[in-house]
Amino acid sequence: MEKMDPPMGPRMLIARKRIEECSSNLADVIPRATNKRLADHNTGRLLLEECLAEWSIPIDSIEVLRTEERAPYLSWLDGVWMNHPLPDISLGHSGEWAVCALIEPGYWVGIDGEPSYRGIQENAFDMMAKGEELDWLRSNPKQAIRVWTAKEAIQKSEKKGMHLNPRDISIEQHQVESFIHDGLMISVAWRDAGVAPRSAEDDLLDATLEAMKENPDFSVGCKTSRNNV
Repeated sequence: MEKMDPPMGPRMLIARKRIEECSSNLADVIPRATNKRLADHNTGRLLLEECLAEWSIPIDSIEVLRTEERAPYLSWLDGVWMNHPLPDISLGHSGEWAVCALIEPGYWVGIDGEPSYRGIQENAFDMMAKGEELDWLRSNPKQAIRVWTAKEAIQKSEKKGMHLNPRDISIEQHQVESFIHDGLMISVAWRDAGVAPRSAEDDLLDATLEAMKENPDFSVGCKTSRNNV
């Protein structure tokens, strides 16, 4: 794992790892995946493990779940009965590198990386920008890869999967920082966190609370008694 300097702001950890054939305890099961797809995914999840270890988060007590929009997030395993907030995460991969970002609880983060030398064909500019931004991009084509990674990072930080139209994303209206690290264009976006997904234990606790309100005799656990001697 190679750490990179994070942007100024909330506490973050930004890192990259060279993609290789490997395994991870946090990896998804991906049926019929190609070897390249598995290497990309597993390296990203192994990098996530290493980043979490840097923040002293126990890997054996958490899992990676996905929202309805397929955005990954951390959750305590059922039965662990931990409820303090976990950092938000974002993962990506391009070429020979996987990238990962952690951010302190209370924020959402998105990260994207592409080789800085990679060009984007000018006939694709109108798929990622419109209006004045499109005019500017046509006058500054070398900035296309920065704009693209910034918009990808913003999409991830919004936790809506990849369902936002890049043309409708205004970089100036978001907190995003882009930089080149050893030939890799990295963009990191962050925002205040929205509503966190509910866990099974949240539902159980709410159901228990409702039962206690409706039945004064409701109790949890075991009741013991002893006679005074």
